[in-house]
Amino acid sequence: MTKKIVKTEAAPAPVGPYSQAVQAGQFLFISGQIPADVETGEIVRGDVAAATKVVLNNIKAILEEAGFSLNDVVKCTVFLKDMNKFGEMNEVYASYFTEKPPARAAIEVAKLPKDVDVEIEAIAYKE
Repeated sequence: MTKKIVKTEAAPAPVGPYSQAVQAGQFLFISGQIPADVETGEIVRGDVAAATKVVLNNIKAILEEAGFSLNDVVKCTVFLKDMNKFGEMNEVYASYFTEKPPARAAIEVAKLPKDVDVEIEAIAYKE
């Protein structure tokens, strides 16, 4: 099995010693994405729905760079700063995964990178 680093300019560049994604065989492991708007460089704050949309667009861009799609996602982990905002995140999330949604965990955390409200990581599989 080969290990391939996936990188795209259509999603924020890593700010540390990690890759946007790593493809290992038929699996694609996408690092946690925060709501950094790739066009402006700004972080979306205070609106979990808008932040979730930016995060999922970043994930979608990484998937597409690797030749995958949202339909190939088999597992997501959602990290929320405030679980009371779950409904806002979930409404946007559901609009991206309309058919055969992936397995998912949602976890409330004390703090996220750059003090964002939401971060999502994903695993995709393609035959």
